[in-house]
Amino acid sequence: MTGIISVIIILAFSIIITRIASIALTHTGLSHQASRFQARSAFTGVGFTTNESEKAVNHPVRRRILQLLMILGNAGIVTGVASLIIGFSGIGNNAGGWLRILILIAGIALLWTLANSKWANKKLSIIIDKFLTRYTKLDVNDYASLLHLSGEFRISEISIDENHWLTGKKLINSKLRDEGLNLIAIIRSDKTFIGNRNGETKIKKGDSLIIYGRAKTLNKIDKRFKGIVGNTEHDELVEEQEEVLEHEKEEDRESSSDKKKVG
Repeated sequence: MTGIISVIIILAFSIIITRIASIALTHTGLSHQASRFQARSAFTGVGFTTNESEKAVNHPVRRRILQLLMILGNAGIVTGVASLIIGFSGIGNNAGGWLRILILIAGIALLWTLANSKWANKKLSIIIDKFLTRYTKLDVNDYASLLHLSGEFRISEISIDENHWLTGKKLINSKLRDEGLNLIAIIRSDKTFIGNRNGETKIKKGDSLIIYGRAKTLNKIDKRFKGIVGNTEHDELVEEQEEVLEHEKEEDRESSSDKKKVG
């Protein structure tokens, strides 16, 4: 009987462990659905060769979580099988054997019901989330994935000195978006972080600008000085960005046209 109870306990811990891992993975920026799938895949060792899995293991925090899950999963499976064998060994064809089978089925049914209960999942998730938030540092989002940082796109920190093209300009007059650049934040020289900005916010000497955009444009604005040359470069990049947007619109139109033909 001890072996049967051990199997049920192992299954219960397996559910809790995968749920903890699932919530931990969401703290790294994965969606809830993807987190649950990756946690279960890593724990059981089944289906962990997909493209989505490869992306997950490229993230250092996710990789540590998944590695731990694999170790625990292998240990749990071995222990569970051993307990199951012990639980049914030497029982023969008697009432005691059927009782153990019924207890095992009832235990699995109860765990299955709890695992699929929205109420139980909600309560458990709240407890686990609070625990992880308080005792770990897993609030590390994969911003590269969230912002689609691939190919020619990246985030850069631009330092503003007295001769920089942006020094003294209000955001509304900088027209960074016209160059295809998105200003994420301004860090003042006194380390004040300005995340919520408006068009009247002025860029000052000593500021650091956190900007998202194409690497080519970021490199140019990083070295841009005041004067005619800087203004000319800005105008050229605005024209270039307009061409890029027009090209993207043309591709969208062609894609829509192809879909209509297929339909």
